[in-house]
Amino acid sequence: MSTDVSGMIECRPLARIFGEDDEDAVWHAAIDLFLLNTANGYSALACLFGVRNSFGFRPLSESRGFPTDASEELRETFHASGGAQDAYGTTWISWAELVAADWDETDRSGSRSRSTEAGAGTPWAPVWDVMRALAGVHGAGHVRLVVWFE
Repeated sequence: MSTDVSGMIECRPLARIFGEDDEDAVWHAAIDLFLLNTANGYSALACLFGVRNSFGFRPLSESRGFPTDASEELRETFHASGGAQDAYGTTWISWAELVAADWDETDRSGSRSRSTEAGAGTPWAPVWDVMRALAGVHGAGHVRLVVWFE
């Protein structure tokens, strides 16, 4: 059975200006992952999110759950796809965490690195490009990717 990834990039535009605790510093949907055509390469899902991880990667963000402060559009999209009842492995990761990650870290065999499976030149590159651009405007800690699997 195949595994499909769904999700959305979000940002918090006013958090950088007014601070994270300000009532207007809420998350906003930026772009649906579907539009960035990430594919479902299992080695990428393994090294990033721990899904289908027969490779032995140490995932960057595994099963953190759906963010309680998610944007309304993300909530609607998640629930329209079946929500927690149909999804598994739901998690999120910030651009700050992605920047700090060890992209040269390998799987258990040492034959695959995070960079070769999900870095530049892979189907995940457009996701990183969008997140990088948003982080340049709003700050690395105010941009995140939320994903779930079906």
